[in-house]
Amino acid sequence: MNGPLELISLFDLPRGHEATVSCGDFAAFGERSDRELALRLYEIGFVDGERVRVVARGFPGGEPIAVRVGSTIFALRRFEAERVLVAPLRNGRAKA
Repeated sequence: MNGPLELISLFDLPRGHEATVSCGDFAAFGERSDRELALRLYEIGFVDGERVRVVARGFPGGEPIAVRVGSTIFALRRFEAERVLVAPLRNGRAKA
């Protein structure tokens, strides 16, 4: 039996690692700007169960973060990536 999934922010996922998006309820976002951001992320593919992989990070500070969702790569700013919760895959690193 597996334990509960450990959720972290997408920004905290190391480069080259894969995870599964765990969005939860977008309606729970309080501020209008947060709800609009949640909707934008949803529209570009950050949906529950979707696999994502961090492919690159900016320098210095690791921002922006380049993330593969499906066959598309998106650049997210830190504050956007911090709002996406993910469950890292057990094997960690993605196959090249």
